[in-house]
Amino acid sequence: MNRNRTLACVLPFFLVIAACNRTSPEQSANQPLDLGVTFAPLELPAKSGSAHPQLTSSSKGAILSWLDQDEASTTLRFSERTASGWSQPQDVSTGKDWFITAADVPSVLRLKNGTLVANWYPTTDEAIEAYDTQLSYSRDEGKTWAKAFSPHHDGTKTQHGFVSLLELADGSLGMVWLDGRDQELNTTDPLGGSMALYFASFDSSWKQNAESIVNARVCECCQTAAVTTADGVLTAFRDRTAEEIRDVKVSRLENGKWTPELSLHDDNWKIDACPINGPSLSARGRQVAAVWFAAPNDNGRAFVAFSQDAGKTWGDPIRLDDEASLGRVDIEMLDDGSAIASWVEFANGKSHFKVRRLTASGQRSAALEVPGAGRTSGYPRMARAGNELILAWTDSENGQQVKGALGKLK
Repeated sequence: MNRNRTLACVLPFFLVIAACNRTSPEQSANQPLDLGVTFAPLELPAKSGSAHPQLTSSSKGAILSWLDQDEASTTLRFSERTASGWSQPQDVSTGKDWFITAADVPSVLRLKNGTLVANWYPTTDEAIEAYDTQLSYSRDEGKTWAKAFSPHHDGTKTQHGFVSLLELADGSLGMVWLDGRDQELNTTDPLGGSMALYFASFDSSWKQNAESIVNARVCECCQTAAVTTADGVLTAFRDRTAEEIRDVKVSRLENGKWTPELSLHDDNWKIDACPINGPSLSARGRQVAAVWFAAPNDNGRAFVAFSQDAGKTWGDPIRLDDEASLGRVDIEMLDDGSAIASWVEFANGKSHFKVRRLTASGQRSAALEVPGAGRTSGYPRMARAGNELILAWTDSENGQQVKGALGKLK
């Protein structure tokens, strides 16, 4: 029987203390931006019982993927948004033993040459929450899929997940993921080894040409992020020091090697557990926007920062939330270099799914609660395709179903 599971590193529930909304003098002096987007509820092709959405985009449009489950199996499905609406949902793969969690979800990505790529997670040892990443691709619009294969070849029964797929500059596939092989293979660490961040890439004939380590010690179960900038691949992740400081870092792929990690900001969040709350990135040329969550002293906050040089340097962090944040963030850049960011706000004892627009100079629009986002569970997702922003989340008001909202850029 397939059942939803929680990760072993889940942080015990703690109440996020509402923090005062402190903005820099520069931000206070600026007039609020116009949000620049009008939002309305959007009917999605996912039906009752669906959950765990993911969104990606290409020049053709946004792709929504999700999981449908019954007592026997789980199916990864997807639909693409076109000028005439959503395409007929199609199945990618079905399995009886997948690892399922709202934090680490499968995805479907379209490359520039039209090829569709998907990933999902078969369980290898349920007792220790070990699972692999499986990949496949389709060259006929999802009608048929190639035999599944894996980007990792260590053979360990450990975690291989939290995948971020991306298209590289040459049109081929790249990806990063959290990899727990050291937890089985190490012979010197008395604490049982570390989670690492890995990178893989494939050429146009689907021959793997890289499997390399990006960072040897990262947070065990925070989402990863990766984008292709004009200067190459940039990835963001939650680091983990020996002192249990778990701040968000970035690393760049330069001449085939990964640069040493660079902190987006020294939040100095010390926590002896994984908060399951990763960063997000969006890039346009050499401009990059990043969003992340931190909760030092149990004060949950979300921040945005901008880079004008493909992630080599970053501006000061800009407070995203208004009172206190539960994180679960996402971000999309706009043509003028500003960005729309989303997060889950915690106010008046309730969570609220919100969006706002920010600029690199520190300007912020008023926050908007996403229309139709009632009892939102899991991790909301966002993607931009043309002049549309698509948002999706799992609604748990009556059972569960993937729901959505549509933002039209003005």
